[in-house]
Amino acid sequence: MTEEARQHVVDTDDEHLRRLTHEHLKVFAKFTSENCAACEALAPPFAKFVDNPENTGILFVRLDTDQNPVAKKLMEQKIAPFFVSYCQGRLIECDALTEEAEVIAQLERLRAFLPAK
Repeated sequence: MTEEARQHVVDTDDEHLRRLTHEHLKVFAKFTSENCAACEALAPPFAKFVDNPENTGILFVRLDTDQNPVAKKLMEQKIAPFFVSYCQGRLIECDALTEEAEVIAQLERLRAFLPAK
């Protein structure tokens, strides 16, 4: 795969997240927080998901909840890292996950999700 064709995790903010979820069929978002050990532990696997050919067509985004008031409000009742799956601009699934296997399972459900026609 050429460097230009290679996908990457998109760092975004509250304002752009909504636009991205409507511009892309499927979006997998990671809400993180500073000084979060689980966030740091899951950063390398999250970055690797982007390169997996099975995940072609899924946009991977990351939000720092400390810098984004809407994300911070969403996280008030949850712990970071918080993963959210979107399809066609609609929230499909969201959960606070701390194990790589849990994140993979949520990502597999997003891959298998069939959008409305």
